[in-house]
Formats: sequence, C-alpha cells, structure tokens
Amino acid sequence: METVVVLVAGGQGVAEELWQASPGSVLVRHDLRDLGQGVVRRWVDGALAVLELAHGCVSCTVRLDLVPLLRSLRGRVVVDLDPALEPEAVCRALAPHGIGVAAVVTAIDPATWLADVSGDVTLGERGSGVPDDDRTVAQVVVGQAESADLLVVRGPRDPVVEAVLDRLAPGVPRVSRVDGVLPARPDRRPGHAFGPLLRGRPPLEADGGVAVVHFAERRPFHPMRLHDAVDVLLDGVVRARGRLWVVSQPDTALWLESAGGGLHVGAAGPWLAALDDWSGVDGERRARAAVDWHPRFGDRAQELVVITHRASPDEIAARLRAALVTDEELDLADELDFADPFAEWHELGL
Repeated sequence: METVVVLVAGGQGVAEELWQASPGSVLVRHDLRDLGQGVVRRWVDGALAVLELAHGCVSCTVRLDLVPLLRSLRGRVVVDLDPALEPEAVCRALAPHGIGVAAVVTAIDPATWLADVSGDVTLGERGSGVPDDDRTVAQVVVGQAESADLLVVRGPRDPVVEAVLDRLAPGVPRVSRVDGVLPARPDRRPGHAFGPLLRGRPPLEADGGVAVVHFAERRPFHPMRLHDAVDVLLDGVVRARGRLWVVSQPDTALWLESAGGGLHVGAAGPWLAALDDWSGVDGERRARAAVDWHPRFGDRAQELVVITHRASPDEIAARLRAALVTDEELDLADELDFADPFAEWHELGL
C-alpha cells in the first residue's frame, strides 16, 4: 500500500475531522513551541513522543523526523502542520525523498484571518518556538492559502475575506467541513520568477474595497525613488509579487514579494536581453519573451500584481509610476551614477 500524504495547515480541528472521516488513516502532529530548546513533541494517532534535536530548527524537524516517519507509514497520513511549518516548504522538502503530497488543506478563521494576513507581527513575536524566527505571520498565512487545494472556512463568512480569497487563491474550493474526499492536487511544477503572475484567473474588478493592481511598464525604475515608493505596499496590502527592472542594474531582474507588513526584494536572475546563450533557458520563458520583445529593451519590463483590501489602487499605481525614470534619465543612464539601495539583498518592514 502506498503512502498518501495530506498536509493540513491553519488548525481549527480540521486535521482531526479529516482523520475521523478517513477510516484507517494516520494522524501526525508536531508541536514546535519548545523548538528553541531543541525539543519537539510529536503525536502519531495520539501516541506522544518527545524528540530532542541537536539543531532546533524548523527544517531539521522535517528532515530528521517527518521524512523518516512518513517513509515508515502506509495508507493515508494526515499531517497537522505546526503554525511554524509552511505547506509549500514541506512539499519541497519531501519531494527529493520520493514522498508526494496528495493535497494541502488550509483552515481559515474569518474572525482573525484578515488581521493576520495584513499585519507585521513575526512568528517569533507570536511565540512560534524559535524566538529569532523573523518570518511574519502574514507570510506564512498567505502562503497557506496560496498553496491550498481546499480551503476550510470556519464560522460566519466575511465578504471581505471572501473577496481576498477570490484573488489570492482563485478557483480553490471552499467548504465549512471536510469529509474523506479531497480534490485532486494539480500539477504544481516549480514556477519561476519570469512566469505568469496572474495565476488562476482572479477577478480583476474591485469588490468591497478589495482590488487587484496589475502594474506593467516598459521603462526602468529609479532605484532611490523605488526605495521610497515601496512603502505604499506595506499598509492595506495583502500580497504583492513581481519583477522589477532598476535602471542601475540593467542586466538583472529583481523579484519583489510582500505579505502584510513584510516585504523582500532580491535578485531573480538575468534578463534574456543580457544573455548571449539561451540554451539553458526554459522554453516557456523564451516563448513569452519573444511575443513581447521590445526592440530597445528586449524582455526588460516592470510587472507587479498587488492584492489590496484597504489601500487605494490608484495611489499604488501612481506611486510606482512616479518612481520610473524620466526620458532624460533613461537617455543618460550609462553616464549617471545612481545610488542603489537594491544593490544587495534587501528586506523591509520586518
């Protein structure tokens, strides 16, 4: 009998509900509250084991305990994830060991969810078990919704939460209770920073103050003006993702990603226009670039997708547009010496 792994995030008793609805399944739960002291508590069908790890970290728990445990089990295994564990990160950690994930189920409490996905509290501050864990609660909770194959919404529906979910996890079914039947997990081949940003055809029209801003321009950002402008993404924004072209770094695309009050900008890799050899480039990326190739800039372009719930979409677009270089700056780009706060890995709002 093969092992069928179901990951459950968000608590709310959903893992137990699914376990009880699936006779013969196994329920696994980790408690990482004392992880900072190298102690992990793990239950398998209610039987407690106290584990002592030499390195008290989240990835060590997955690698040293969850992986060998899952390889020893058969049938459906329901894994109730600790709040410090992100479903997609767990999926990536299991894959090299031949352990596939049949479904990710995420529970949502409408009474607290919106505050979580729009705040800037870190997991360490929330008491995740690792005091210096500087991931934000928003980062984890947003990721739980984005990676879900099924969303379980507990309690009365909130129209604002529903509108955000329509845009954050478009097409993902929502239920109030789970049974033993789960939707098939789609092919989730690893994406890349140059792939489509509007995934799953989210509604683009505003609904109850929730909106999607799709910002796309064919001229570079001024690095200092962009540095000032990204503050607009830290308040009233649930999620922002996209590629940046900064005039001071013409060969490298930057990747911006935010959740709530935390924002990260890092290198995404070279633009195709900066490469002489495309032989190692994904065919889909080459095809997309060819369709929209600019005679002067090649595939260089700005593209950001921002999901808002309190912020003004018009203000976000205006602030970002004002950060673009002028015609004069663009013509003199090779001669000007731009101060660039994005010259190295950069993080804001944590």
